[in-house]
Amino acid sequence: MMTTTPTRADIEFQSAGTTVRGWLYRPSATGAAAPVVILAHGLGAVKEMRLDAFAERFAAAGFAALVFDYRHFGASDGAPRQLLSIGRQLDDWSAAIDYATSLDGIDPTRIALFGTSFSGGHVLRVAANDRRVAAVVSQCPFTDGPASAPTVGFRPLLGIAVRAILDVAASMLRRPPVTVPLTGAPGQVALMNAPDAAPGYNGLVPQQFTHVNEVAARIGLTLPLYRPGRSLRKIGVPVFLGVCLEDSVAPPRRTLRYAAQAGTNVEVHEYPAGHFDIYVPPHFDEVVGDEAAFLVQHLRPF
Repeated sequence: MMTTTPTRADIEFQSAGTTVRGWLYRPSATGAAAPVVILAHGLGAVKEMRLDAFAERFAAAGFAALVFDYRHFGASDGAPRQLLSIGRQLDDWSAAIDYATSLDGIDPTRIALFGTSFSGGHVLRVAANDRRVAAVVSQCPFTDGPASAPTVGFRPLLGIAVRAILDVAASMLRRPPVTVPLTGAPGQVALMNAPDAAPGYNGLVPQQFTHVNEVAARIGLTLPLYRPGRSLRKIGVPVFLGVCLEDSVAPPRRTLRYAAQAGTNVEVHEYPAGHFDIYVPPHFDEVVGDEAAFLVQHLRPF
């Protein structure tokens, strides 16, 4: 595979009137418009949590890579902070595609989406409805709320529901959000509390980087009902589905069932890894290598 030396620039664009910020990686000059991979993170995570590592590898393989933080998170604007809305995040993906197609040196007919964990489900929803998408990479994807909810436990789920109701009431009264932790120890009230969740998630945060481990609790009312895996069979373009067989957050069995119901355009890649293992070596190198090869095959940057 040919490699090039990428460059990175800060970028911003608008989503529903709010500024979204991120990075744009460009490969060294190839003499033609480059395909682009658009990346955003999972549940409450931001771009500094290893998305740069994936973007660098894609850019080195000849792709432009556009990485962004959702509204209300990270470098992007949006109030209140830490508001996790499925609908708003899906709209941010559409706005990112709009922005990518406006850029000089980008081929608008060769747009790929890269989603991981929670955004691994988002990209399936977006690709099923947006004909501008030419390929999809979805790794350790959240595909089914009813399947993921039991991993949290009954009592923590009850605690999340109580906080979610209080948060909705606070929103109606124009008060600050009532929050719930993103990660916690087993048995604690948190959106992810599997044994490997807190160490795995927090291990993605760079040293001397502050990451807020909470979101507005109202997401607890919609998260268990979100089933983006149903969109997989509606996608007509090539899909890379990276499944972690030891995933404690997004149960692989349900994801594999969705894949079995989809078309031959879906390539299933199975890894003997946990949910957070594929972001870091040694699993990272195998996974990102497979993903880059998939993108080269279908989008042909050279």
